[in-house]
Amino acid sequence: MSEAGGCRGCASPVPQRAPWSLVAATAALCLVSATSVWTAGAAPMSREEKQKLGIQVLEMFDHAYGNYMEHAYPADELMPLTCRGRVRGQEPSRGDVDDALGKFSLTLIDSLDTLVVLNKTKEFEDAVRKVLRDVNLDNDVVVSVFETNIRVLGGLLGGHSLAIMLKEKGEYMQWYNDELLQMAKQLGYKLLPAFNTTSGLPYPRINLKFGIRKPEARTGTETDTCTACAGTLILEFAALSRFTGATIFEEYARKALDFLWEKRQRSSNLVGVTINIHTGDWVRKDSGVGAGIDSYYEYLLKAYVLLGDDSFLERFNTHYDAIMRYISQPPLLLDVHIHKPMLNARTWMDALLAFFPGLQVLKGDIRPAIETHEMLYQVIKKHNFLPEAFTTDFRVHWAQHPLRPEFAESTYFLYKATGDPYYLEVGKTLIENLNKYARVPCGFAAMKDVRTGSHEDRMDSFFLAEMFKYLYLLFADKEDIIFDIEDYIFTTEAHLLPLWLSTTNQSISKKNTTTEYIELDDSNFDWTCPNTQILFPNDPLYAQSIREPLKNVVDKSCPRGIIRVEESFRSGAKPPLRARDFMATNPEHLEILKKMGVSLIHLKDGRVQLVQHAIQAASSIDAEDGLRFMQEMIELSSQQQKEQQLPPRAVQIVSHPFFGRVVLTAGPAQFGLDLSKHKETRGFVASSKPYNGCSELTNPEAVMGKIALIQRGQCMFAEKARNIQNAGAIGGIVIDDNEGSSSDTAPLFQMAGDGKDTDDIKIPMLFLFSKEGSIILDAIREYEEVEVLLSDKAKDRDPEMENEEQPSSETDSQDQSTEQITSNSQEVDLVDQESSEESSLHSHPESLSPTDTDNAASISPSEQNSDPLENYETLSLDGECTDLDNQLQEQSETEEDSNPNVSWGKKVQPIDSILADWNEDIEAFEMMDKDEL
Repeated sequence: MSEAGGCRGCASPVPQRAPWSLVAATAALCLVSATSVWTAGAAPMSREEKQKLGIQVLEMFDHAYGNYMEHAYPADELMPLTCRGRVRGQEPSRGDVDDALGKFSLTLIDSLDTLVVLNKTKEFEDAVRKVLRDVNLDNDVVVSVFETNIRVLGGLLGGHSLAIMLKEKGEYMQWYNDELLQMAKQLGYKLLPAFNTTSGLPYPRINLKFGIRKPEARTGTETDTCTACAGTLILEFAALSRFTGATIFEEYARKALDFLWEKRQRSSNLVGVTINIHTGDWVRKDSGVGAGIDSYYEYLLKAYVLLGDDSFLERFNTHYDAIMRYISQPPLLLDVHIHKPMLNARTWMDALLAFFPGLQVLKGDIRPAIETHEMLYQVIKKHNFLPEAFTTDFRVHWAQHPLRPEFAESTYFLYKATGDPYYLEVGKTLIENLNKYARVPCGFAAMKDVRTGSHEDRMDSFFLAEMFKYLYLLFADKEDIIFDIEDYIFTTEAHLLPLWLSTTNQSISKKNTTTEYIELDDSNFDWTCPNTQILFPNDPLYAQSIREPLKNVVDKSCPRGIIRVEESFRSGAKPPLRARDFMATNPEHLEILKKMGVSLIHLKDGRVQLVQHAIQAASSIDAEDGLRFMQEMIELSSQQQKEQQLPPRAVQIVSHPFFGRVVLTAGPAQFGLDLSKHKETRGFVASSKPYNGCSELTNPEAVMGKIALIQRGQCMFAEKARNIQNAGAIGGIVIDDNEGSSSDTAPLFQMAGDGKDTDDIKIPMLFLFSKEGSIILDAIREYEEVEVLLSDKAKDRDPEMENEEQPSSETDSQDQSTEQITSNSQEVDLVDQESSEESSLHSHPESLSPTDTDNAASISPSEQNSDPLENYETLSLDGECTDLDNQLQEQSETEEDSNPNVSWGKKVQPIDSILADWNEDIEAFEMMDKDEL
């Protein structure tokens, strides 16, 4: 998400506050192409190997784009597992994710300028004709203003930018007459009603046909939007104004940015994640550089690059100083509270922050960019992909990976800035992992769980818009690209806008409003092209020296919070009581709780409640220790509860033409062969008769030595398992009888026993929802012989089979981490597994024990001695009871929570200050496990 290209003409510094025409001409704030620097840290890659990898990227793009055009177009996106298009309203709703879909052939529009970058000019010309012929922007559908702006408006503008470039070259697009620009203008006017608020911040959603607040619009009642949603408009809207001369678009985008700047927290200079679009009040007061805020910072810097307005640079540098002061804890980037920036708001990071090293390169701050990028790379080497969220000790927090391109983006810009061949090797790893783990017959499938290797029937448009663009540019030489990439800036969706727009249709007044609010530190500003002697010391091993200490940071991590706290007690003072050490029967511990203002209440049903009143603490330090203790108790309870859950399993189709490329997420059973402790089971599948498996099978010869398919319903799971085992089956897959059910939209189940001894069941049993099961059934109908692998996680594919169907990628199989998987669901289950059938609330007669149940078990006081967390609840400080179950619910597909002691050290505050901000703290802690990307 950073500016394209390298620095040209940087030998002479640009005069301070130079006219922007000169700044644009010399590409100030550019990436320094120091290709002769830092090459000793890694062996240089030959031009032949770079070309080979570039050709491989082209083949991968053809595989993804070709399958979209063949199986999905004109739908918005491709569903690569079922080989069909995703049409809004025809598939189960995925919530906010579907707001990007507007029935406007999203993937085609998002891919337009990628075609030109990859030198596919004929395909680009054909694609533009299809867009003009087929795409309708007047659909009765509610879409995200943010997503529609960066993907569709940006895609049309990027396509227009390169269409006029090709037309000027005289070979292609000679017929083109600004048609894409006219479509962009039409779409821009459709988005303008979203800005009809007193603040100037746009509504988050709009109906393309009916606008806002009309009965037919079905939107316009929202009150909140994310900072990035309102602050990521200026590039596209300003470019639309500069291209067309209609100033209204740039004016509206500037007004939104001005309002966000005014509403920043003045003492910390940070902004929150979500804001009320009418009042300007911060709704979520945590701040970071990841989801919800990321591209707001990016667009401040790039607006200065594209538009030449000094105030944008001043704002960015003010924010950047705050980020490096509070959020950056190299190599980590941790969210904090905007009012109390020394207090971390999370113990985990989300994948979207992977763009930030690239933005730091654009800023010219190379060292922290190298550090964070290397940390992210170590996480990728452990899990093959960057999990959607991971903890400060680098465990999976949210397990899915929707093929996000941000890490590839930062890899590209670090290579362009340093010339270090190490980053070419990083890019090669990304290519190998995509082909090895995400490639399927109909495209590339998102990872549903990076731990098991299971897939999701999803290939987002940004995968084609960004991933292949950055990977191709990483390995391409200048002569491999048919135009000068340095003449353009990348939007957050990697669409290309020409830098010459900076001098076109400049009718917007450039009032510098920044210095009204803050006295700026001149040392924080770079008005000249970065000096290579400063960015890159005369040490060819400089980058390697920064990366080397981080090589083992993932596998040998030490929670930072513990270090900080232990250091604070080196003077000899006794450290505070830790939640993991607490024993409810220890009188000393109870006395410490009392000192911290924490009360222990035993309920009649055997549960225990913890209540804290800061005013009852012995001192402000004790009150703060109590706050930390309560936070630890919440996190540790969540961790221990999740450890009791069974992890998801994988069903991998290994026969022709799949060869292991399709992996389905499956629910485990509480009986039968445990796939996490025994070797996987491999065999051909066969349907049982009767299909429900509730009586002796009439086709034992068909299932003998095979994995039997049986339908859920009409009897207990264990009974089905016994019947197919007696018929000679080596395993069983139960397929949900609820048509249309999917692990994408429903929590995964564990199959419970029948209340009897199930030790007689020796075969593995897995559960698939209807959608995943239909993939196997469809394969049987088409190919007859279908072989699958039942395992605890997806296995490497057979190289010999790979070579038959897939171009060689020279992949060297990486060792996969064998970490213990804890759960496919983040919600809390305190139900004793042996009695789960009694507590299941499902209409089917067989007993399912869902991994997301929120029941609280009752334990006796004697049981509390062995596990002090087994039955606790916490109370908020005003005495109102807050059930732990409600605080601990999280998004699906999470591993264990991070170590609860990470980053919980903070400065001592007076008791009055603690009381004044108490509710805000509790709100933030409760939010930590509820945040959504």
